[in-house]
Amino acid sequence: MDVSHCREIVMKQSSSRVRRALLFCAALACAQPGLAGAQPSGAAPEKAVMFIGWRAEAEWGGFFQAVAKGIYRKHGLDVEIRLGNPQSNPTPMLLAGRVDFTAGSSGTSLNAAREGAPLMSVAAIFQKDPRVLIAHPNQGVDRIEQIKDRTVLVGALGMATFWPYLRGRFGFTDDQVKPYTFSLAPFLADKKVVQQGLITNEPLALKKAGVENPVSFLLADYGWDPYMTTIVTTRDNVEKRPQFVQKFVDASIEGWYSYLYDDPSPGNELIKRNNPEMTDEQIAFAIQAMKERGLIDSGDAKRLGIGAMTDARWEHFYRSMVDVGVLPSGLDVRKAYTLKFVNKKVGMR
Repeated sequence: MDVSHCREIVMKQSSSRVRRALLFCAALACAQPGLAGAQPSGAAPEKAVMFIGWRAEAEWGGFFQAVAKGIYRKHGLDVEIRLGNPQSNPTPMLLAGRVDFTAGSSGTSLNAAREGAPLMSVAAIFQKDPRVLIAHPNQGVDRIEQIKDRTVLVGALGMATFWPYLRGRFGFTDDQVKPYTFSLAPFLADKKVVQQGLITNEPLALKKAGVENPVSFLLADYGWDPYMTTIVTTRDNVEKRPQFVQKFVDASIEGWYSYLYDDPSPGNELIKRNNPEMTDEQIAFAIQAMKERGLIDSGDAKRLGIGAMTDARWEHFYRSMVDVGVLPSGLDVRKAYTLKFVNKKVGMR
């Protein structure tokens, strides 16, 4: 899977194109099947709907764990997790009040702020973007700078997000890019080719395809620093229902600590129930990658708790996008997020 490819709004569109896309997606946004899981008990828990915009996988494990272990119920919430597909666009669903929370990123929230959409990131589950560039081993690509003269397979969303950053920092050019089609076949057919991927997925898939020890460059290790899997809600919820938002954020954070550091099997079983194609091997690989590469519990999260965000980090990412022409200058960055629900060391281990 490629989580980030399927949930980021393309940031280099014109305002009119974005608005047309939102209207189109709103027309297509029919009800998604809800997550099968344990039903809440107790005195009238408050209903909350989280739309993840993709299928059930370990990269969403903390949310599933919070459902499976009753963590949301403990906080007085009856949470339904709705699944999606690559064409899903959560923004119209949020604006219409059909869902309460979605997963986003620094990029999607800043783009929403640019378009005037009243949405805010209220927590950041992934401190590091799991995206990588992957090369074949023993092919003269041992440093990311050596990719400069190679063909690189990049998808449309990558061309509007991380590629402009890499182009500016390492001197890559658009001429070396060919479309990434979400298939490993072009990469397997040419050992000189480099492709995008996720550290939680592609290395295992390539191993199964016969490529042992592919060279993976985690973009977060090279200055690419958006928050990923941010919990996004409406400004109206932030201002008028702060206790509701706080309960969801706190329970989700506790779910992620439980998933990473306790027995993850309750969440895993719920993942497999909702995605029969998911294997124990893939889940275990993704969990190991999330831990070893510090995708979730690293940086500011180590001192402030999972979900941590800072003004400085938001401002730095915004400036990096201005520098490469992805976002305009003069944007009020604080409209994209709020820190009032995080940095409280909730559930911290």
